[in-house]
Amino acid sequence: MGQQNLVLILARELADKLATATFVVDQSGRLVYFNEGAADILGVTFGEAGHLPLERWASDFEPVDEDGRPLPPEALPLVIALQNQKPSHRAFKIKGQDGQVRGIAVTAIPLFARQDEFVGAIAIFWEAPVAATTEAR
Repeated sequence: MGQQNLVLILARELADKLATATFVVDQSGRLVYFNEGAADILGVTFGEAGHLPLERWASDFEPVDEDGRPLPPEALPLVIALQNQKPSHRAFKIKGQDGQVRGIAVTAIPLFARQDEFVGAIAIFWEAPVAATTEAR
């Protein structure tokens, strides 16, 4: 792994201090870090998961919508924040590495070093009943 941008280092530090589940990726979508709160929901620690590429984390947790239909990566808030460089929010279900299916609500926000220098994104999420929340992009 090469040298990280200072904004990603600071985002990782912030995520480490938050009690809320937090997931940080670089501009290519490669996982930089997720905290203990995220590990509880994902059923795996960051040390076990490592620096996964977007293709892996966007599919490994088997995201599905409220009707159980698989969600393609481009429908996930974190991927939307990466591709469009705009905030995104959605509720959906995932299957943790521990085998448990959980409803989660995810808010993803793009990260910039400067106004024109996109460096990645951060997602904050929590367990939530999927039917009780709505999608907004």
